[in-house]
Amino acid sequence: MMNNSQVKHGYRKYIGESALLLVTLIWGGTFTIIKVSLDNISTMLFVGIRFFIATLILLPFVFSKLKLLKSIQIKKGIILSVLLFIGFATQTIGLKYTTASKSGFITGSLVLFTPIFQIIIEKKKPSKSALAGAFLVLCGLLFLSVKETSLANFFSDLGSNFNLGDFLTLLGAVAYALYIVYLDMFSREIDTSSLVFLQVSSTTILAFLFSIFLSSFGIESYKLNLSGNLVLSLLYTSLLATVVTTYLQTKYQKEITPTNAGIIFSFEPVFAALIAIIFINEVVSGFGIVGCILIFLGLLVSELFNSRTN
Repeated sequence: MMNNSQVKHGYRKYIGESALLLVTLIWGGTFTIIKVSLDNISTMLFVGIRFFIATLILLPFVFSKLKLLKSIQIKKGIILSVLLFIGFATQTIGLKYTTASKSGFITGSLVLFTPIFQIIIEKKKPSKSALAGAFLVLCGLLFLSVKETSLANFFSDLGSNFNLGDFLTLLGAVAYALYIVYLDMFSREIDTSSLVFLQVSSTTILAFLFSIFLSSFGIESYKLNLSGNLVLSLLYTSLLATVVTTYLQTKYQKEITPTNAGIIFSFEPVFAALIAIIFINEVVSGFGIVGCILIFLGLLVSELFNSRTN
């Protein structure tokens, strides 16, 4: 028989998981939208404008609260934004030097890094069900990444041709796993809207600086051709995929463990595949279907077995 506190905890937990699933669904929609838009704008400039619009949207709602922030809270917000930006930048640049399938698999490895950092930083040991779920999710991501090649060829390519793009993508996965763990800690200490603004505004500055840096050294050419698709893409990514998702993640991720949050975020390629099937008629291979099933099973294992042990 559960007492009132257990019931309230369970309610908050399921609300938090539902919020993070919505976040993941919104993120999944960005792949198709951004893919079309990047023909008209350089990548880091897109990120900078996206976060700048989000900053302007948030400013009226948090302006009065910003003066109440302490210096230590500002520092924590900046730490989160640096980790968030590293994840964005390294994955985007890494994709230029590696394949999309390898990028997707390596990015998904955050589901294994997250429980490791949870143990090291928070001194919290994930449950066995969460670890089992994370393993199933990683296997599912592998099948999603393989697509038309064979498993043997995929592992051979991953091992023998580990290049700069793969390294940058791996660095991004590590950064985002750290972000998930530190957000679990800091979101309990700072007002949600203020913390969201600190992350978004700081990421804006970093993105514009990085865009200038890449253009100056010829790594990425400056490009901006306004079009209807680009404007719609910027509105979707700034309002939904930045303001709404960052707010929901900041407010609700603390209701569940970082490891379980990583498992939920692993649904991003599943949602991306479903949206691509619906809107641009992409075809998912048999490997992809198996991958989606394994990811779903990973979430079920982490949830059902964990609830039995609580």
